[in-house]
Amino acid sequence: VTLMLNEITIMGRLCADPELKTTQSGTPVTNFTVACDRDRELNGERPTDFIEVVAWSGTAEFVNRYFQKGQMAIVSGRLQSRKWEDRDGNKRVSWEVVADHVYFGEPKRNE
Repeated sequence: VTLMLNEITIMGRLCADPELKTTQSGTPVTNFTVACDRDRELNGERPTDFIEVVAWSGTAEFVNRYFQKGQMAIVSGRLQSRKWEDRDGNKRVSWEVVADHVYFGEPKRNE
């Protein structure tokens, strides 16, 4: 038996405030982008990856309620690809993290 595993954990800052939406069946969903700096410099700079994340149900509501732009988040879940066609009929692939859990990556800010 071959065991396969699709598990990912990322840590970075939210690029924008999450926006909660609801599917036609009433399921809460939110999409957000996390900016993750790489740990090694390239040409004197640290490259940044911008990783798309989708959260569903209670996780979506939690993220929408407690996270905002610039806040550090730790996201664990699975990596998922989606195939689609653009307006010109070109085949595209998008990658996103489907969040199982989202944690605070820093202490709460005093405002």
